[in-house]
Amino acid sequence: EVQLVQSGGGLVEAGGSLRLSCEASGFAFDDYTIGWFRQAPGKEREGVSCISTSGLNIYYADSMKGRFTGSRDNAKKTVYLQMNSLKPEDTAVYYCAARRSSCVNNGKLYPYWGQGTQVTVSS
Repeated sequence: EVQLVQSGGGLVEAGGSLRLSCEASGFAFDDYTIGWFRQAPGKEREGVSCISTSGLNIYYADSMKGRFTGSRDNAKKTVYLQMNSLKPEDTAVYYCAARRSSCVNNGKLYPYWGQGTQVTVSS
């Protein structure tokens, strides 16, 4: 069974940090790129970051550059998203997703999804 199990998230004050984790099972993790997406209430889902299979190529949405850092540990089948200097506008449900191809900023092209985790940033 394919699973992406997320952990981390929670409530933090503006300027604070959180780390999200996404642990995979049931598929050849090394062959999959992992994307991070988020969706705030009343807004469309948006891409946050994407990390290549090797972890050498990491892409970020413009508003996250310099604040968010993606990484992956293929031995642990886990991807991480370190989020620093958080802002109230970062409040959303964050999702990890996997696809067996290159990074794309289109969630519809990712067949596997985590359960989502809430990130709330207070002002």
